[in-house]
Amino acid sequence: MAKKVAVIGAGVSGLISLKCCVYEGLEPTCFERTEDIGGVWRFKEKVEDGRASIYQSVITNTSKEMSCFSDFPMPEDFPNFLHNSKLLEYFRIFAKKFDLLKYIQFQTTVLSVRKCPDFSSSGQWKVVTQSNGKEQSAVFDAVMVCSGHHFLPHIPLKSFPGIERFKGQYFHSRQYKHPDGFEGKRILVIGMGNSGSDIAVELSKNAAQVFISTRHGTWVVSRVSEDGYPWDSVFHTRFRSMLRNVLPRTVVKWMIEQQMNRWFNHENYGLEPQNKYIMKEPVLNDDVPSRLLCGAIKVKSTVKELTETSAIFEDGTVEENIDVIIFATGYSFSFPFLEDSLVKVENNMVSLYKYIFPAHLEKSTFACIGLIQPLGSIFPTAELQARWVTRVFKGLCSLPSERTMMMDIIKRNEKRIDLFGESQSQTLQTNYVDYLDELALEIGAKPDFCSLLFKDPKLAVRLYFGPCNSYQYRLAGPGQWEGARSAIFTQKQRILKPLKTRVLKDSSNFPVSFLLKILGLLAVVVAFFCQLQWS
Repeated sequence: MAKKVAVIGAGVSGLISLKCCVYEGLEPTCFERTEDIGGVWRFKEKVEDGRASIYQSVITNTSKEMSCFSDFPMPEDFPNFLHNSKLLEYFRIFAKKFDLLKYIQFQTTVLSVRKCPDFSSSGQWKVVTQSNGKEQSAVFDAVMVCSGHHFLPHIPLKSFPGIERFKGQYFHSRQYKHPDGFEGKRILVIGMGNSGSDIAVELSKNAAQVFISTRHGTWVVSRVSEDGYPWDSVFHTRFRSMLRNVLPRTVVKWMIEQQMNRWFNHENYGLEPQNKYIMKEPVLNDDVPSRLLCGAIKVKSTVKELTETSAIFEDGTVEENIDVIIFATGYSFSFPFLEDSLVKVENNMVSLYKYIFPAHLEKSTFACIGLIQPLGSIFPTAELQARWVTRVFKGLCSLPSERTMMMDIIKRNEKRIDLFGESQSQTLQTNYVDYLDELALEIGAKPDFCSLLFKDPKLAVRLYFGPCNSYQYRLAGPGQWEGARSAIFTQKQRILKPLKTRVLKDSSNFPVSFLLKILGLLAVVVAFFCQLQWS
């Protein structure tokens, strides 16, 4: 008899969890409190309690080839960075392809998840839900929580003395939808993460003036990288990840600083991070430096105090006649349907083995999916989490002892603080390629480079020096996909397809860059033999 699994939430993590359950022969039921799939990526004009909210212009910060599910590439005509409506379209195509909607109970809220009395032997859970005003309960063999962590706005009003006197409008960035109604206003955005930067840029086109207050500064990165390719397809390679792991920390941090300042000098723009050697997630925005150059946005330090109409900053400067304050100060998260003894949230942190499993349970039948913030796309990350979790539920993979898991949690947190710092916004941060490989190793899906070097050296080179995308984890192991190798070698074609909307004549000229490379190589060879001759 198939094990019954409760999946809570039909966003990205919920959809991929359903697919993984079905593949492993489990029997999933997904509870979604709203009327549709998509989670945070489904834009709605009105903000709803308990649901993530985005503004109308949101575009992905990770590219399509680095964000798609491992056996389902995005259509090649899709742009590389997708508007939220386009990404939702991909999720709908995905859900239809794998017939996932039939497992989802929409407009159903999970009220509680509790252990059954015989949990120590059965590992089962009692899940109580509410739909159309009626409560129901059912017993499940396992639970996957996929409810996300971007729905509780964090507004530290106590940190802003005088806010109660401020006569203008103030709200959290979660409430922001579009720039209508802010024309001609003087606006202060507090917080310079991705949302704060996006909102500041958008408002600056019609506002009288936009100020953005940042406590620690930040690196700003363009979506466009070397030779015009998406940033993540260049940054996230196994080779670069290896260098960051083996080189001395001081060298790595120097390299990162040089790379971040290649586009523009952050110090000149007042953006250089206070602790520039912490690997804090950069802001992905192509317009921030341009808007700063135009004077449409001005960078300010931390707000010290607010008056009825002005903001006083820590550096002593004052900005008068502020009309609107937008708090882009991030989110906290909670699980009101869970007992604290199961998953306790303290200081925006949870104690989970590899960000997934509570370490203290007698039976490994509970998991959180997507409760993580990788330095890369969340979609392949959540997918590998779900692939591993469903195999644990099925009994095909096992977890170590509670003591081993607790030691891993402690060491992982220490490493996270060392790399990313102690900011509340970094509590779920983790390295991208390392974490993907770690999960893939658990299910036997990590590519075997030694073997590939002999069997398929061309593929081995591509895997090591090319983009580390999700297709790599379908080459071998459970869920192997016969199209994985082809997808890896054709990704460049899919990246360039939406860009080639103007037909150009083929150039018959011999590429100058190629000629220079050949001449350079010949010079190196000649120098080498000359050195041998004189030695």
